[in-house]
Amino acid sequence: MVSDMQIEEVSSTGRGKLRIVAIMLALSLSMFVAALDQTIVATAIPTITAKLHSAAGYTWIGGAYLLANAAGACIWAKLSDIWGRKLILLIAVAWFFVSSIICAVAVNMQMLIAGRALQGVAGGGLLQLVTIVISDLFSVRHRSLYLGLMEVVWALAGGIGPLMGGAFSEYVTWRWNFWINLPVSGLAFVLLFFFLDVHNPKTQIMDGIKAIDWFGSLSVLGLTLMLLLGLDFGGETFAWSSPQVICLIVFGTLCSLLFIYSEKRLAKYPLMPLGIFARVSNIAALAVAFAHGFVFIAGEYYIPLYLQSAKEASPMRSGVLVLPLVLAEAFSGMITGAIIHRTGRYLELIWIGLALMTIGTGLYIQLDIDSSLGQIVGYQFLSGFGAGFLFQTPIIAIQAMVSQDDTASATATLGFIRNMATATSIVIGGVVFQNSMGQMKPNLLATGMSESLTEQMTGGSAAASIEIIKDIHNSVQLRAVKEAFAWSMRNMWILYTCMSAIGVFCSAFILKTRLNKEHVETVTGLDREKRPVLDVQTASV
Repeated sequence: MVSDMQIEEVSSTGRGKLRIVAIMLALSLSMFVAALDQTIVATAIPTITAKLHSAAGYTWIGGAYLLANAAGACIWAKLSDIWGRKLILLIAVAWFFVSSIICAVAVNMQMLIAGRALQGVAGGGLLQLVTIVISDLFSVRHRSLYLGLMEVVWALAGGIGPLMGGAFSEYVTWRWNFWINLPVSGLAFVLLFFFLDVHNPKTQIMDGIKAIDWFGSLSVLGLTLMLLLGLDFGGETFAWSSPQVICLIVFGTLCSLLFIYSEKRLAKYPLMPLGIFARVSNIAALAVAFAHGFVFIAGEYYIPLYLQSAKEASPMRSGVLVLPLVLAEAFSGMITGAIIHRTGRYLELIWIGLALMTIGTGLYIQLDIDSSLGQIVGYQFLSGFGAGFLFQTPIIAIQAMVSQDDTASATATLGFIRNMATATSIVIGGVVFQNSMGQMKPNLLATGMSESLTEQMTGGSAAASIEIIKDIHNSVQLRAVKEAFAWSMRNMWILYTCMSAIGVFCSAFILKTRLNKEHVETVTGLDREKRPVLDVQTASV
């Protein structure tokens, strides 16, 4: 063991400082592109659907990324346990690079959604592995500073994303939403290749392949894909009582039982060791992470929809107006890391964050077509400030309760839960919105709107029909359409407020513990054993 002070002393050399800067820059760039692609399409989707002449893909341009993100998270973490962090992280960065090219050159909606799914697989790996690498390199107390930095990067990407997406769509081409990833991920790959120096288990390829939890991997993929597809199709593509929806949801749920059986009985190296769930505190931390992921992504994804519909903002203006949300997340995320590092307190920050996020999200319910700029900005700031406290605190809460060897599995489990939450949030939020718009069809017809235009404004194509609003010149019809959008989104905000309140309840069961300042190197590979002393190379970061 060595203390953080010893790490800092070893790091004081010029070479050590350069290496730290290079590694953190590479990790920041990796986090940046993975987070950026969750939100950069939010303001660009109406343009993309119009250019590709397909309204059917509105939800899935974002949903495919988040769905694949959730499905692959645990698998990436376990692969890094087998073959080492560096190799798997480099593969994830390269995968993201190639999949971004597929999205950029997409000629139809099907190709774009496929590319977004591939991006999501890689993005899930990047988000997990960046956090895991930082957790490997620093003690629980010390790593809060660097996780706080990643939270700032995350929030910055979330803030810049809608702005960039709107600017590219309005002034250049929507394809630049994906071309922009190439120089960023390319630089990250180079820096990681030359500067990241962590334990390399040198596992043989065939030994590693045999060690993969194949049954667990397939069952978690089945769970994620079938359950979320069933929720997305329900009430829109197929009726909730249809065999397609029922089978997807039932078999998706059954996959969860198969996954638990695999992890408990079959897997020699399980994706998600069930011992993590032995403590009520860990379960509560995972529940808080789910509530947080479910709520925060909704603001970043659906506030631009509100602005472009109910307030008739352009893609560029909606990107600017969503900045208060993400800047508040960045600011509170930055101070969260500093507070934890200085005081060792994290539980109080979880409570504060959940309370503010619940209040802020609850205030979104009041947003309508007459809401002032002050209300829009103020509500976003309050919700974002609360959400910013919750990116790293549940991670710290669960890592403090497990050994260093189990840190990667615990981190990946929390990441999987949070990614499932974000993917579920977009899908369920979209279902609530679409069904609510369908209920507004009689109101729109009552204004004298044509049947064909009313059909475009309601149901599955509602969110993709924003650009049509500016072509409605009848003031009565225009107001009715904007009110329909605002009312439908109000129903979504009620759902998200309730989920945030559930997070408040679950946080009461998280235990408070002392954060360890001692660091133990994480040894990867199939025969992992803790080594008692860090070598100088590892200690330098």
